[in-house]
Amino acid sequence: MIEIKGLHKYYGNHHVLKDINLDIGEPGIYAILGPNGSGKSTLLKSIIGLVNPRQGTISVNGISVAGTHAYRNEISYLPQIARFPDNLRVFELIRLIKEIRNEEADESELVNLFQVESDIRKRLRNLSGGTRQKVNMILGFLFDTPYLILDEPTISLDPVSLTKFRKIISEKKEQGKIIIYTTHIMNLVEELSDHIILLLEGRIIFKGGLKDIYGKTGSSSLENAISMLVDKNGK
Repeated sequence: MIEIKGLHKYYGNHHVLKDINLDIGEPGIYAILGPNGSGKSTLLKSIIGLVNPRQGTISVNGISVAGTHAYRNEISYLPQIARFPDNLRVFELIRLIKEIRNEEADESELVNLFQVESDIRKRLRNLSGGTRQKVNMILGFLFDTPYLILDEPTISLDPVSLTKFRKIISEKKEQGKIIIYTTHIMNLVEELSDHIILLLEGRIIFKGGLKDIYGKTGSSSLENAISMLVDKNGK
Protein backbone atom coordinates (compact mmCIF):
# COMPACT_ATOMS: atom_id res chain seq x y z
CA MET A 1 0.00 0.00 0.00
CA ILE A 2 1.08 3.56 -0.76
CA GLU A 3 -0.18 6.09 1.78
CA ILE A 4 0.17 9.83 1.25
CA LYS A 5 -0.90 12.22 3.98
CA GLY A 6 -0.96 16.01 3.98
CA LEU A 7 1.60 16.33 1.16
CA HIS A 8 2.77 19.82 0.19
CA LYS A 9 5.51 20.62 -2.30
CA TYR A 10 6.93 24.00 -3.26
CA TYR A 11 9.35 25.03 -5.99
CA GLY A 12 10.51 28.34 -4.62
CA ASN A 13 7.30 30.26 -3.95
CA HIS A 14 5.29 28.08 -6.32
CA HIS A 15 2.98 25.77 -4.35
CA VAL A 16 2.92 22.71 -6.61
CA LEU A 17 1.17 20.13 -4.42
CA LYS A 18 -1.44 21.24 -1.88
CA ASP A 19 -2.50 18.88 0.90
CA ILE A 20 -2.51 15.66 -1.12
CA ASN A 21 -4.08 12.69 0.69
CA LEU A 22 -4.19 9.30 -1.02
CA ASP A 23 -4.42 5.64 -0.08
CA ILE A 24 -3.46 3.34 -2.94
CA GLY A 25 -3.73 -0.24 -1.79
CA GLU A 26 -6.11 -2.15 -4.02
CA PRO A 27 -4.42 -3.83 -7.01
CA GLY A 28 -5.37 -2.25 -10.31
CA ILE A 29 -4.66 0.63 -12.63
CA TYR A 30 -4.70 4.19 -11.31
CA ALA A 31 -4.75 7.11 -13.76
CA ILE A 32 -3.42 10.44 -12.47
CA LEU A 33 -5.01 13.07 -14.71
CA GLY A 34 -5.07 16.83 -14.95
CA PRO A 35 -4.05 19.80 -17.09
CA ASN A 36 -0.38 20.58 -17.71
CA GLY A 37 1.17 22.02 -14.57
CA SER A 38 -1.34 20.43 -12.21
CA GLY A 39 1.35 18.52 -10.28
CA LYS A 40 1.03 15.02 -11.76
CA SER A 41 4.72 14.37 -12.39
CA THR A 42 5.72 16.01 -9.10
CA LEU A 43 3.38 13.66 -7.25
CA LEU A 44 4.92 10.60 -8.90
CA LYS A 45 8.45 11.85 -8.27
CA SER A 46 7.58 12.44 -4.62
CA ILE A 47 6.56 8.82 -4.24
CA ILE A 48 9.87 7.52 -5.54
CA GLY A 49 11.93 10.14 -3.72
CA LEU A 50 13.14 12.21 -6.66
CA VAL A 51 11.68 15.34 -5.05
CA ASN A 52 11.33 16.05 -1.33
CA PRO A 53 8.05 17.53 -0.09
CA ARG A 54 8.09 20.40 2.38
CA GLN A 55 5.32 18.88 4.46
CA GLY A 56 3.47 15.59 4.73
CA THR A 57 4.34 11.90 4.72
CA ILE A 58 4.57 9.10 2.18
CA SER A 59 4.84 5.44 3.13
CA VAL A 60 5.14 2.29 1.04
CA ASN A 61 4.01 -0.91 2.75
CA GLY A 62 4.01 0.96 6.05
CA ILE A 63 7.60 2.20 5.68
CA SER A 64 8.19 5.95 5.43
CA VAL A 65 10.08 6.89 2.26
CA ALA A 66 11.91 9.69 4.10
CA GLY A 67 15.58 8.91 4.57
CA THR A 68 15.56 5.46 2.97
CA HIS A 69 15.98 4.02 -0.49
CA ALA A 70 15.24 0.37 0.21
CA TYR A 71 11.55 0.69 -0.67
CA ARG A 72 12.46 1.57 -4.25
CA ASN A 73 13.21 -2.10 -4.88
CA GLU A 74 9.43 -2.56 -4.74
CA ILE A 75 8.85 -0.01 -7.51
CA SER A 76 9.44 0.09 -11.25
CA TYR A 77 9.57 3.64 -12.62
CA LEU A 78 9.25 4.96 -16.15
CA PRO A 79 10.03 8.70 -16.40
CA GLN A 80 8.27 11.04 -18.79
CA ILE A 81 11.56 12.08 -20.38
CA ALA A 82 14.32 9.51 -20.18
CA ARG A 83 17.80 11.01 -20.16
CA PHE A 84 20.21 8.26 -21.11
CA PRO A 85 24.01 8.55 -21.47
CA ASP A 86 24.30 9.01 -25.24
CA ASN A 87 27.57 7.14 -25.52
CA LEU A 88 26.16 3.87 -24.17
CA ARG A 89 24.78 1.15 -26.38
CA VAL A 90 21.29 -0.16 -25.62
CA PHE A 91 22.49 -3.47 -24.20
CA GLU A 92 25.05 -1.63 -22.06
CA LEU A 93 22.34 0.58 -20.58
CA ILE A 94 20.18 -2.42 -19.72
CA ARG A 95 23.15 -4.14 -18.09
CA LEU A 96 23.98 -0.96 -16.15
CA ILE A 97 20.44 -0.67 -14.78
CA LYS A 98 20.51 -4.29 -13.64
CA GLU A 99 23.84 -3.70 -11.91
CA ILE A 100 22.57 -0.55 -10.19
CA ARG A 101 19.51 -2.38 -8.85
CA ASN A 102 21.60 -5.47 -8.13
CA GLU A 103 18.81 -7.56 -9.58
CA GLU A 104 18.69 -10.23 -12.22
CA ALA A 105 16.21 -9.81 -15.06
CA ASP A 106 15.76 -11.18 -18.56
CA GLU A 107 15.07 -8.44 -21.07
CA SER A 108 14.83 -10.71 -24.13
CA GLU A 109 11.04 -10.98 -24.13
CA LEU A 110 10.63 -7.20 -23.91
CA VAL A 111 13.29 -6.61 -26.56
CA ASN A 112 11.41 -8.93 -28.89
CA LEU A 113 8.02 -7.49 -27.98
CA PHE A 114 9.05 -3.93 -28.82
CA GLN A 115 11.11 -5.08 -31.81
CA VAL A 116 14.39 -3.43 -30.88
CA GLU A 117 16.60 -6.45 -31.62
CA SER A 118 18.26 -4.57 -34.48
CA ASP A 119 18.93 -1.58 -32.21
CA ILE A 120 20.37 -3.43 -29.23
CA ARG A 121 23.99 -2.64 -30.17
CA LYS A 122 23.35 0.92 -31.31
CA ARG A 123 24.47 3.88 -29.25
CA LEU A 124 21.61 5.74 -27.65
CA ARG A 125 22.55 8.96 -29.43
CA ASN A 126 21.70 7.29 -32.74
CA LEU A 127 18.18 6.19 -31.81
CA SER A 128 14.99 7.92 -32.90
CA GLY A 129 12.70 9.40 -30.27
CA GLY A 130 10.27 6.52 -30.67
CA THR A 131 12.97 3.89 -30.25
CA ARG A 132 14.37 5.67 -27.19
CA GLN A 133 10.88 5.50 -25.69
CA LYS A 134 10.75 1.77 -26.44
CA VAL A 135 14.04 1.38 -24.56
CA ASN A 136 12.54 3.43 -21.73
CA MET A 137 9.56 1.06 -21.77
CA ILE A 138 11.83 -1.99 -21.59
CA LEU A 139 13.57 -0.56 -18.53
CA GLY A 140 10.26 0.36 -16.92
CA PHE A 141 8.93 -3.19 -17.21
CA LEU A 142 12.23 -5.03 -16.72
CA PHE A 143 11.84 -5.97 -13.05
CA ASP A 144 9.06 -7.90 -11.35
CA THR A 145 7.85 -5.40 -8.75
CA PRO A 146 4.48 -4.95 -7.01
CA TYR A 147 4.28 -1.25 -7.98
CA LEU A 148 4.72 0.35 -11.40
CA ILE A 149 4.85 4.13 -11.70
CA LEU A 150 4.67 5.35 -15.31
CA ASP A 151 4.87 9.05 -16.20
CA GLU A 152 3.38 9.67 -19.66
CA PRO A 153 4.52 6.24 -20.90
CA THR A 154 2.85 6.54 -24.31
CA ILE A 155 4.80 9.60 -25.52
CA SER A 156 6.33 8.96 -28.98
CA LEU A 157 4.95 5.42 -29.19
CA ASP A 158 3.62 4.27 -32.56
CA PRO A 159 0.21 2.53 -32.67
CA VAL A 160 1.76 -0.95 -32.68
CA SER A 161 3.86 -0.22 -29.59
CA LEU A 162 0.86 1.41 -27.90
CA THR A 163 -1.09 -1.82 -28.38
CA LYS A 164 1.77 -3.74 -26.78
CA PHE A 165 1.82 -1.31 -23.87
CA ARG A 166 -1.89 -1.96 -23.32
CA LYS A 167 -1.19 -5.68 -23.29
CA ILE A 168 1.60 -5.40 -20.74
CA ILE A 169 -0.24 -3.31 -18.18
CA SER A 170 -3.36 -5.45 -18.54
CA GLU A 171 -1.20 -8.48 -17.74
CA LYS A 172 0.39 -6.66 -14.79
CA LYS A 173 -3.06 -5.89 -13.45
CA GLU A 174 -4.06 -9.57 -13.73
CA GLN A 175 -0.92 -10.42 -11.73
CA GLY A 176 -2.18 -8.25 -8.87
CA LYS A 177 0.17 -5.31 -9.41
CA ILE A 178 -0.56 -1.66 -8.66
CA ILE A 179 0.00 0.48 -11.76
CA ILE A 180 -0.01 4.27 -11.39
CA TYR A 181 0.32 6.30 -14.57
CA THR A 182 -0.25 9.69 -16.13
CA THR A 183 -1.53 10.22 -19.64
CA HIS A 184 -3.45 12.62 -21.86
CA ILE A 185 -4.97 9.79 -23.92
CA MET A 186 -8.52 9.55 -22.63
CA ASN A 187 -9.54 6.44 -24.55
CA LEU A 188 -6.63 4.64 -22.89
CA VAL A 189 -7.97 5.68 -19.49
CA GLU A 190 -11.49 4.59 -20.38
CA GLU A 191 -10.26 1.23 -21.61
CA LEU A 192 -7.83 0.34 -18.83
CA SER A 193 -8.19 2.35 -15.65
CA ASP A 194 -9.92 1.20 -12.48
CA HIS A 195 -9.35 4.43 -10.55
CA ILE A 196 -9.09 8.08 -11.58
CA ILE A 197 -7.36 10.79 -9.57
CA LEU A 198 -7.85 14.25 -11.04
CA LEU A 199 -5.50 17.07 -10.08
CA LEU A 200 -5.98 20.77 -10.64
CA GLU A 201 -3.43 23.36 -9.54
CA GLY A 202 -1.89 20.94 -7.07
CA ARG A 203 -5.12 19.75 -5.44
CA ILE A 204 -7.12 16.58 -5.85
CA ILE A 205 -10.54 17.55 -7.17
CA PHE A 206 -11.82 14.04 -7.88
CA LYS A 207 -11.11 10.45 -6.78
CA GLY A 208 -13.14 7.50 -8.01
CA GLY A 209 -13.93 5.20 -10.90
CA LEU A 210 -15.33 5.87 -14.34
CA LYS A 211 -18.92 5.35 -13.18
CA ASP A 212 -18.31 7.82 -10.37
CA ILE A 213 -17.01 10.58 -12.63
CA TYR A 214 -19.82 10.03 -15.14
CA GLY A 215 -22.39 10.09 -12.34
CA LYS A 216 -20.91 13.22 -10.78
CA THR A 217 -20.92 15.18 -14.04
CA GLY A 218 -23.80 13.64 -15.95
CA SER A 219 -21.50 13.15 -18.94
CA SER A 220 -20.85 9.90 -20.80
CA SER A 221 -17.55 11.24 -22.20
CA LEU A 222 -14.49 11.15 -19.95
CA GLU A 223 -12.95 14.11 -21.76
CA ASN A 224 -16.07 16.19 -21.23
CA ALA A 225 -16.45 15.04 -17.62
CA ILE A 226 -12.90 16.12 -16.80
CA SER A 227 -13.40 19.43 -18.56
CA MET A 228 -16.54 20.06 -16.52
CA LEU A 229 -14.78 19.32 -13.23
CA VAL A 230 -11.81 21.48 -14.14
CA ASP A 231 -14.07 24.38 -15.11
CA LYS A 232 -16.13 24.01 -11.96
CA ASN A 233 -13.14 23.84 -9.59
CA GLY A 234 -11.03 26.39 -11.42
CA LYS A 235 -13.35 29.27 -10.68
